[in-house]
Amino acid sequence: MLTDLYVPGNSPLHRARPAPKILALFVICTALFVFEGWPSLIIGAVLVATGFLTARLSTRHALASLKPAIWILAAIFAVQLYLEDPALAGFVVGRFAVLILAASLVTLTTTASEFVDGIHASLKYAPKWVPKARIALAISLCLRFIPLLKTVLDEVRQAQRARGLDRNPLALLVPLIVRTLKTADEVSEAIYARSFD
Repeated sequence: MLTDLYVPGNSPLHRARPAPKILALFVICTALFVFEGWPSLIIGAVLVATGFLTARLSTRHALASLKPAIWILAAIFAVQLYLEDPALAGFVVGRFAVLILAASLVTLTTTASEFVDGIHASLKYAPKWVPKARIALAISLCLRFIPLLKTVLDEVRQAQRARGLDRNPLALLVPLIVRTLKTADEVSEAIYARSFD
């Protein structure tokens, strides 16, 4: 389970199967790009806000979902503001924010095991040559690495802050990459040890 991402609960969204939630996420994300303009963005924002309320998730969860992307959104806003106008810049940033919140809503209400089971179930009609178990394993590993990378980044940042290097990007990135590759190597060795090639 992605303990850093999943928020336990008993809401209708928590009880829903992952496949319909992923399908709804796909529909909302596609609609936001197909139907340009503020009306579609407002409808999408209302749907996502309703989902957060239904799942009994607080504003803190929404802000925590947006926090990692805040600098990217700010950069996008600045570029759009330079190239176009404030209205379009606000629309583009708002659309990305709604997309992030919609994806976070699915992640916050679905455990990693439910994701994997849903993907495995959706592949049951796939041809026999499709490696269903490997695909499910790969996705579960990707999902597991999300909170793991966050934990490693926090540890590296604290260590470099103690050395006065927290504002040096290289001092953060190099140890993060090295530790991530080392962990990936350990995971691959564990998989091979279990005869899962």
